[in-house]
Amino acid sequence: MPFDLREIASIAGMPGLYRIIAPTRSGIIVESLAEKPARSVAQARNRVSILHEISMYTNDEESTVPLEEIFDRVRTQYGDTLPVTSKSSNQELAKFMESVLPDYDQDRVYASDMKKLVQWYTLVSQFVTYKETAATEEAAVEAPAAQEEAEAPAKEAPKKTKAAAKK
Repeated sequence: MPFDLREIASIAGMPGLYRIIAPTRSGIIVESLAEKPARSVAQARNRVSILHEISMYTNDEESTVPLEEIFDRVRTQYGDTLPVTSKSSNQELAKFMESVLPDYDQDRVYASDMKKLVQWYTLVSQFVTYKETAATEEAAVEAPAAQEEAEAPAKEAPKKTKAAAKK
């Protein structure tokens, strides 16, 4: 996905989002995503949620949609400016969610989750670089690797049959 959320975290009890800098003995060093970033230590007792691991429920009981994919959909539809804010009404937030993720589970995705999504997207779009070419670069790298994997078993198969014939 274009936004790399593997180093971005939300920390319970601390407002905003943070970039993970380095581990310490008693927690992690984080830097706030803000105009003037400030470094601090998140203790081990704090609940740290990495955005890369967060997903939203859909109507399909067995599937969820990763937050990275939702951010990508929002960026595709709205760019950097959203039609809603975290202070918008619940109805406006619900309409926004339906436009981005039409099959989201309305029973398990609460208005507070939608508000967090809007807040987080706003911060991420400002302070995390968006890599548009990442998907095309990955596809270009995966295509030759897939061809090599397809050719490798074909090359190995004759060797196995020769060994079987010698026995």
